[in-house]
Amino acid sequence: MTRKLRFRGESHHKVDGKGRVSIPASFRRVLEAGDPNYTDGLNPELVIVYGDKRRKYLECYTMQAIEEVDDKIEALPRGSVERKMLQRLFNGQSHATSVDETGRLVLPSKLRQKIGLTGEAFFIGAGDTFQIWEPGTYDAEELSATEEWLDELPDDVDPLIFLDQHQGG
Repeated sequence: MTRKLRFRGESHHKVDGKGRVSIPASFRRVLEAGDPNYTDGLNPELVIVYGDKRRKYLECYTMQAIEEVDDKIEALPRGSVERKMLQRLFNGQSHATSVDETGRLVLPSKLRQKIGLTGEAFFIGAGDTFQIWEPGTYDAEELSATEEWLDELPDDVDPLIFLDQHQGG
């Protein structure tokens, strides 16, 4: 069985005036592995889901990962509210793109404005996706939420215990 590559780690990268930002090299390897059409010399494709007003980051999917989401949406009953809404969020409110020859993404102005991205972007791996945040927003919202969650746990509780509670789920 082949091991599935995952997005791991975090880093900060400069965003230029045209919206170009370098993707971490390890993330590019995952994008290449997750694009069935990728071969050496081509640029891997990906889908950036920007979603509704509540989403304050850009979620970047490999082609395989977004296909898995699409398959689950298509399995929902035609005409159902859930299917319509998920199609809107994942198909309509998304941007298909590719990594350029220099390992950068070009983020359209609309996407940069949506999350308040200016001079710097914060990248964080999320397993089968990665997220792009405005660094201050990430620190204020996600980092503090993680710290609060950990602070609520008793000192002798290792967060790994939660993995064993969801076996077979």
